[in-house]
Amino acid sequence: MTSKIRVLAPMRDLQNSNTVLWRGTMALLTGFSLLLASSIASEAQSRPGTFADLADEVSPSVVNITTATNVAGPAGPRPLVPEGSPLEDFFNDFMDRQDRGGGDRPQRRNNALGSGFVISEDGFIVTNNHVIEQADEIMIEFFSGEELEAVVIGTDANTDLALLKVESEEPLPFVQWGDSDVARVGDWVMAVGNPLGQGFSVSAGIVSARNRALSGTYDDYIQTDAAINRGNSGGPLFNMNGDVIGVNTAILSPNGGSIGIGFAMSSAVAENVIGQLKEFGETRRGWLGVRIQDMNDDMAEALGLASTDGALVTDVPDGPAMEAGMEAGDVILTFDGTDVIDTRELVRIVGNTQVGKTVRVVVFREGETQTLRVTLARREDAERAVPASAELEPKAPIQKEVMGLTLSELTPELREELSLGRSVAGLAITDVNGASEAYEKGLRPGDVITEAGQRPVETAEDLQDRIEAARDAGRKSILLLISRAGDPRFVALSLQ
Repeated sequence: MTSKIRVLAPMRDLQNSNTVLWRGTMALLTGFSLLLASSIASEAQSRPGTFADLADEVSPSVVNITTATNVAGPAGPRPLVPEGSPLEDFFNDFMDRQDRGGGDRPQRRNNALGSGFVISEDGFIVTNNHVIEQADEIMIEFFSGEELEAVVIGTDANTDLALLKVESEEPLPFVQWGDSDVARVGDWVMAVGNPLGQGFSVSAGIVSARNRALSGTYDDYIQTDAAINRGNSGGPLFNMNGDVIGVNTAILSPNGGSIGIGFAMSSAVAENVIGQLKEFGETRRGWLGVRIQDMNDDMAEALGLASTDGALVTDVPDGPAMEAGMEAGDVILTFDGTDVIDTRELVRIVGNTQVGKTVRVVVFREGETQTLRVTLARREDAERAVPASAELEPKAPIQKEVMGLTLSELTPELREELSLGRSVAGLAITDVNGASEAYEKGLRPGDVITEAGQRPVETAEDLQDRIEAARDAGRKSILLLISRAGDPRFVALSLQ
């Protein structure tokens, strides 16, 4: 009996242990479930349950804009003149002059609607340039129903931005600029404006994409699916803190209405432009003074670079870059401490940099990096200049076939035929094999090779020397600088 008890006692202990373990496991699972539920609830709470509070906060700073413009009225019906009549030409010429010059045609008022937002209590208002362009009268309607007439302080067609000013006896409610650079794809945003003339309206969505370019040199658009329609132009795009991170500007639509693809100029661009308009009444963008192009894989390989990041300099006219020692063939890798991804980004960064500032520019040249110090000039004042080259002595034409190209050294006759100035030096392309890589990459008769392997070429021997040097260096391709009608660009051709 004792032995049986001794056997059963450990079994009860094991059962008790299993029970404790089971209860502990269940408690752990229950705690994990509660923690997960709490985390999900917390995440849900981070999403806006309503936009009402934000709308109440910012709406008093958003305005409706109505513009009026005097335009010539319709010319009226044209007289009916039999075809072939001697008077037909006389009447057509008369009516054409009336259409072009307006004549004594009556004037009519053309009205347009848009949106804007107040950025200071003393009445400065931001909107789109296309909203107020050529307007004779600009009326601002506030959320309270008050109306004030506005004057134009400055405009910038490049970014489609404008700054207006109203005079008010009382301080006006206003909104602050936010940092669009920290906005992420998927963040909530809210648009406020005057769509289709319906008055104050709010729509919400997310940031769909960043750094979109439409057609402008300085484009940096935020794409959003918040409903934006005609009349929303110039209105603000808010983040959830009530800060303006974009100026609603354009939509992509086949029917003129919102299909969830809207674009707002980022505050990273807009705040700087508006600041210049407020201070100077015009923009004052930095100017580096180079012509540039994006690189492809062949060009990067020919230069000995591991990636296509950077901006390839194709020409350096008189200006800040030339004074700093920059050369055609340099690859700009960083500008003022910011990595350069492509030409569009470089143009935007330079344009946003203060005129007169001295910046460090890191370039890649002949397998090494160099740092140049460039003092920026003002783009609006810059005059394009073409650097002079030494005059060439007349030479007998020498032709050579290389990489599918028939090349000829420049002669006075060939310069005249190709309309080339005497300062142009290089090898003229007189024929291109239609089955060659050169033809596929766009080279055509009349183009001029001015550099090969980042060295000037004037003779067929120069070009052959550069090809052999590239092969000796283990390059699979060679970089050619091509001039077409005075516009330079780089092309990389394979070495076979």
